Amino acid sequence: MNDPIMKRIAGGALVCAVLSLGSPGPLAADIIPGESGKAKLGNWGIELDAIDPAVSPGEDFFQHASGTWLREYEIPEDLSSFGSFYQLRIESEENVKKILDESAGAQVDPNSVMFKVGTLYKDYLDEESIEGNGLAPLAPSLAAIEKLSSYEEVARHLAAGARAGRQSPFTYYVDQDSKNPEIYRAHFDQSGITLPDRSYYLDTENERFQKALSSYREYLTDVFMLIDDKDPEASANTVIALETNLAEAHWERAETRDRDKTYNVMTPDELAKSAPGFPWGVYLAGLGLADETHFVIETPSAYTGMAKVFADTPIPTWQAYMKASLVSRNAQLLPREFDEAQFRFISTAMTGAKEQRARWKRFVNLMNRGMGESVGQLYVERHFKQESKDRMDRLVENLIVAFEERIDNLAWMSEETKVEAREKLAKFTVKIGYPDKWKDYSALKVMPGDLVGNVNRTAEWKYEYDRAKLGGPIDRGEWHMPPQMVNAYYNPGLNEIVFPAAILQPPFFDPYADDAVNYGGIGAVIGHEIGHGFDDQGRKSDGDGVLREWWTPEDEAKFKGKADRLVAQFNGYSPLEGVFVNGELTLGENIGDLGGLEIAYHAYKLSLKGQEAPVLDGLTGDQRFFLSYAQIWRGKMRDETMLTRVSADPHSPPEFRVNGIVRNIDAWYAAFDVKPGDPMYLPPEERVHIW
Repeated sequence: MNDPIMKRIAGGALVCAVLSLGSPGPLAADIIPGESGKAKLGNWGIELDAIDPAVSPGEDFFQHASGTWLREYEIPEDLSSFGSFYQLRIESEENVKKILDESAGAQVDPNSVMFKVGTLYKDYLDEESIEGNGLAPLAPSLAAIEKLSSYEEVARHLAAGARAGRQSPFTYYVDQDSKNPEIYRAHFDQSGITLPDRSYYLDTENERFQKALSSYREYLTDVFMLIDDKDPEASANTVIALETNLAEAHWERAETRDRDKTYNVMTPDELAKSAPGFPWGVYLAGLGLADETHFVIETPSAYTGMAKVFADTPIPTWQAYMKASLVSRNAQLLPREFDEAQFRFISTAMTGAKEQRARWKRFVNLMNRGMGESVGQLYVERHFKQESKDRMDRLVENLIVAFEERIDNLAWMSEETKVEAREKLAKFTVKIGYPDKWKDYSALKVMPGDLVGNVNRTAEWKYEYDRAKLGGPIDRGEWHMPPQMVNAYYNPGLNEIVFPAAILQPPFFDPYADDAVNYGGIGAVIGHEIGHGFDDQGRKSDGDGVLREWWTPEDEAKFKGKADRLVAQFNGYSPLEGVFVNGELTLGENIGDLGGLEIAYHAYKLSLKGQEAPVLDGLTGDQRFFLSYAQIWRGKMRDETMLTRVSADPHSPPEFRVNGIVRNIDAWYAAFDVKPGDPMYLPPEERVHIW
């Protein structure tokens, strides 16, 4: 995700409770069919028509659970992928559009948030005015870049661009200090490249990467032609060369996940000494950080290399780089030829989508990233029921109780470490649906008719909102996703799990669905987020969010041994010919999936209180549980998107989030009678069990 803080977490926020495990009450079945008695999907929550009976579960469980759908469904032309998540995202977009349409046509207070978002929406859809304005909205910024004559001025302009959301090699964000989570700290990470990963620039033997790089070169040439550059092709080549040099300095993506290696606190003087050649004083002042005494530098050796690149790169090259970044950041706010040029590049290099998405859909995405809570309150009022929140509270409580039992029964973990693990689990905070307090957008200035200015001021507002946290108390009620976003996350600094309203819908959660379906769906998602608190990186923080070593050396070694086996398994999975999953990069998410499904299954069995689940349409409760899990991850991707996913995304492709996980779970074998000789069979001694 582009928002830097989303590297550390994975979704939304309302503090529901710090759950106590002392007296959870009876673990009864939670989801009882309502008055309608009818689940949204089928009679009890599973799409039976999606199942392919010609593929046995032990042959390919992903295909078995959804093969008919996978064979018959075509990805919409304007999308790069589609599946259960995307269906809910489309529904969320449509619900948000209704709110936007109303806000754009309503007579409201000019100082109200609905006036501001409605104005942005109307201006974004006013393509006639956009065409008439031409490049004029960017003319002052382009002229300012042209006048830069020193490296200090370049650094100052890079800082100004970063405040407006444009690209800079030295990206910055505000987050808790991992070893002192009671304070906010300014964090710096590597950035500066446009393509998804350094490998796109450096792996010259990979034809797919080189195709993407060629497409980027063509796009840059188009950009420079559109702004009347004297030599568009040469300018494009200089930008490519600069980004390639930056990519060479970057850490490998898997390495940037290591929370120990990326925790490096430096003073401004220490930063300047470790990364000479860049005017840090000017840059930090431009970011409004001149008074900060310490920073977390996540990739220090990369900063050393990138600072050298900065000093070795002629100013005209930096000017070309900043012009390209300025235009790219605002392309969808400019005349159609800019927007179309960018879409051709993104389609060819990264997504494979055949058509540009409708403007209103793109605005929803833009708004969600910049001021998502502006419509979040109305979304919640219309689309989130208190009943759903109440039942989620109960489900989460059951999952946490189940996980505590699993910790108690771990044969490989010592009692000393178990005490700390239980304490961390007991301190989990759970946020469901929406925040207690909505963000205040009163400081955001929106002027009708100034689309580019308004979008950039929105980015500035968000920047200042985050910067203002420095020196202040920790906001424990803040959410990092709006309620209309289909996602969820774990935040290690606050030791919290967060579930926005939009994900609490079928196929993940349905109050009228069978218990097994809800435990295999949203239960696995809840377990996944709990599991992130105990994955290879989340486990490094304690219950108070402090990054410290609370494991015995022996237990840590055992954990790493199990994790290494999971890495090896996923390294062998190939979604495209010659392309393999990076088991190190995806380890945290894979542990989240594996532990999450085992926790959810344990909670489901506890909910039955020793009774057998009914057989529905010939399927046992265990079969429904695993089919539900497989169907929430069903999805199709275009090859370009798959390549981007495998190169840069810490999540494994959907197929392996299903097949790569269930083949490690003993109960799955029993549920579907999977035996030696079946393609997915793993001998018991090769199955990985962590949590």
